[in-house]
Amino acid sequence: MIKRIKDKWGIENNFQFAVILIVFAVTGSVSAKLSGPTAEYFEIDSLHAILYWPLRLLIVFPIYQIILIIVAAIFGEFKWFWSFLKKMLIRMGFRFLS
Repeated sequence: MIKRIKDKWGIENNFQFAVILIVFAVTGSVSAKLSGPTAEYFEIDSLHAILYWPLRLLIVFPIYQIILIIVAAIFGEFKWFWSFLKKMLIRMGFRFLS
């Protein structure tokens, strides 16, 4: 299974695979940690859950993308993550990146 993922993602070795997983883990933790204060800053905490969660996700998404690139650069995987991020955003409809 890991070999299939490595082939699909274009990962060369197990060390690079481990680094990529660590980058995803660190990025997820940091963006979740920062989304709370950001939500408080925009004062969405008092909103009903139907509005709160979509707004919080809209706040977390761009924070995650920025932190992903920063953490990837720190871990030396900027090129791989930049390609990954562009591919993901293009699939979501952001065609200006191509």
